[in-house]
Amino acid sequence: MSIIIGLLIIAIGAFCQSSSYVPINKIKEWSWESYWIVQGLFAWLIFPFLGALLAVPSGHSLMELFSTAPAFNVWMTVFFGVLWGVGGLTFGLSMRYLGVALGQSIALGTCAGLGTIMGPVLLNIFFPEQKPLESLTAAVVIGVVVTLIGIAIIGIAGNMKAQSLSEEEKKKAVKDFNFPKGILIALLAGFMSGCFNVGLEFGKDINFGELTNPMYSTLPATLLVTIGGFCTNAVYCFYQNSKNSTWADYGKGSLWGNNILFCALAGLLWYSQFFGLSLGKGFLTESPTLTTFAFCILMALNVVFSNVWGIILKEWKGCSQKTITVLVIGIIVLIISTFVPELLK
Repeated sequence: MSIIIGLLIIAIGAFCQSSSYVPINKIKEWSWESYWIVQGLFAWLIFPFLGALLAVPSGHSLMELFSTAPAFNVWMTVFFGVLWGVGGLTFGLSMRYLGVALGQSIALGTCAGLGTIMGPVLLNIFFPEQKPLESLTAAVVIGVVVTLIGIAIIGIAGNMKAQSLSEEEKKKAVKDFNFPKGILIALLAGFMSGCFNVGLEFGKDINFGELTNPMYSTLPATLLVTIGGFCTNAVYCFYQNSKNSTWADYGKGSLWGNNILFCALAGLLWYSQFFGLSLGKGFLTESPTLTTFAFCILMALNVVFSNVWGIILKEWKGCSQKTITVLVIGIIVLIISTFVPELLK
């Protein structure tokens, strides 16, 4: 029963993340770089900080935790957060050129597979005595493969969509639709985004041990990763503000009430995925296989829900029944992939 609860919590977080780009459509008269960094302030600093506080027992502090934890682990967690930040930037571009459904599918699918595998592999380079590779059981690897198959099927549906629609129909569904360019960016986004889970692996022991509720144990590491990502995004967005002369966006006082509200909502929904991941893992402790595979499950469900939103937002409107059938098959394979490791262990 606890496993079902854990998977349900992760699914809720995935649904929230997949919905996080919807509030952005309500932001008025701000350039991309302006609203991206403001929503990032909530998604990568404010809410992760509040979440991390839940892992701090009475009488202690986050500053105490980070100052006493192994410096190497702390900085490696932040470092991979910086690399993940690159993935975050290109992630947004992948949706610009492919749409919410296909952009998230390709990027998150790549992130799911590589993120799950890279964490233990890179951790083994620095801490082989911990035997992190033992977590990559046959069941986990097969689960990753099934997930990638599901993503590939959705990619095929996306290619069918690109070939079947006229240029006018493509632009109507996704204004800047560009399949070749979007695929390359989405693959890069997925690879770099996988660094998030690598950061979590390096920071998984940055907590107060038995004093920390297991459901909150990864939240301090999540904060360190998102701090690194915020730095990357801030540098790029402020550069774009200067390049495009959009600093004036922040001075439009009449828009602040509306835009801050929807940026905060987008940030909260985005952060919910990793808050849910931490809580969900707390219910998966009796299954080491699912604990290792949890990040992949989260990304797979993100893809499922992002395609649901893609259908709602009519990004697949005008596609043939055959294309929609292939899309649905891909979604079903992804849902099945979340249970494969537990069935095979």
